[in-house]
Amino acid sequence: MNLIKNNIQHWIKYSLILLPFLGSAQRLSLQDAINLTLKKNYEIQITKNSLDIATINNDLGIAGGLPTVSGTASNQESVTNLNQTLNTGSQISKTGVGTNTTAVNVTGSMLLYNGYRVVATKKRLEALEQQSQQQLNSLIQSTIALVTDKYYDIVRQQSYMKTLQQSIDLSKQQLDIITTKKDIGVANNADLFQAQIDLNTRLQDYTSQELVVRNAKTDLSTIMGVSSDSNIIISDSIIVDKNLLLAPILDSLKKNPDIVSVEKQIFINQQIEKETSAQRYPSLRANTGLNYGRTQSDAGQTLFNQSYGPFLGLSLSVPIYNAGITKRQERIASINTKSAKLQKDSLINSYQSGIMKVYQSYVTNIKQAEKQLINYNLSAQLVDLSLQRYKLAQATIIELREAQKSYEDAGYRLVNLLFAAKVAEIELKRISNSLGL
Repeated sequence: MNLIKNNIQHWIKYSLILLPFLGSAQRLSLQDAINLTLKKNYEIQITKNSLDIATINNDLGIAGGLPTVSGTASNQESVTNLNQTLNTGSQISKTGVGTNTTAVNVTGSMLLYNGYRVVATKKRLEALEQQSQQQLNSLIQSTIALVTDKYYDIVRQQSYMKTLQQSIDLSKQQLDIITTKKDIGVANNADLFQAQIDLNTRLQDYTSQELVVRNAKTDLSTIMGVSSDSNIIISDSIIVDKNLLLAPILDSLKKNPDIVSVEKQIFINQQIEKETSAQRYPSLRANTGLNYGRTQSDAGQTLFNQSYGPFLGLSLSVPIYNAGITKRQERIASINTKSAKLQKDSLINSYQSGIMKVYQSYVTNIKQAEKQLINYNLSAQLVDLSLQRYKLAQATIIELREAQKSYEDAGYRLVNLLFAAKVAEIELKRISNSLGL
């Protein structure tokens, strides 16, 4: 639990020292993006406040295990009409009698026994604080995963732009070659027009991809809570951690914050059962204090009376009958505990199924990316070879265009496979509670 608390405090404290992401063009690393988001995310701030409340409530006094002391004081002036007949036969009759009554009382009370309800309540409050810590940690992990996904999506979209830029450079070379050939009479206008059309098409594709990148950066800026017109510069590549193993990830489910939170809920419900059952037992309290009383009257049998002194005693409360309310509350508490256990089993089953699917995607995409990298390198060599053959009039423009298309497609597939593997890696680390550690 201390590890979780330290992890939460690390992210919160580290994010607070980061300068606001404002101004013109700013280089942004993944760590910068995460810290900015953790600093500005409203949901995290609200959940942190809930944790603070749970921490404050986790107190023996809130559970009812500490003494309580109260004091009262009163002073009353009254004017009455007096008519008294004493046992001596004397009579007192007077109007407008002034009377002053003063009372001061200090009372201390200490619970001695109530069926261990205080013990169960204190354990429940501790579990509520720990549950709040787990909920905050879960939210932080999910937020880091979301930011990381968006960050690498920008890297992916920028990789598309790089591929398009390389294809544009290649189209310009083709156009220069055809222009030179036409000048010496070995090329026709059809080839020239087609080369120009190909170049213009790729320039349009590049412009469209620029819009995609800008929109992706706007999405990331919105998540980080910074101005959407901030010019974010990201210079990064997609590097996949290939060392994740299935067995440790499945084993790490026991420390997943969502599952731990449900386990805490089971424990909380069990303590509620004990608190409810404790209502069947007697409640014993020790009471002590000091009383002071003073009465002064202008007339009557007693003109002045004053008393003061300490007192000590015990009070016992025994439940006898409450129309079966306690019994029904016990049944409801027991059902809630069973429901929490079912929720835990359902959540574990869902996570295990999700892990299997994500891990299969992770492994498959890594293998495909490795093979696709070979295809990408081969397609680059094919483009170079086709371009040289075209210069020597040993290949047609159609062959060159096909090689160029193969190169573009290979680049797109490679970066998509790397991105898919990275997203799977991020999700597996989120589930195993190891993002950002």
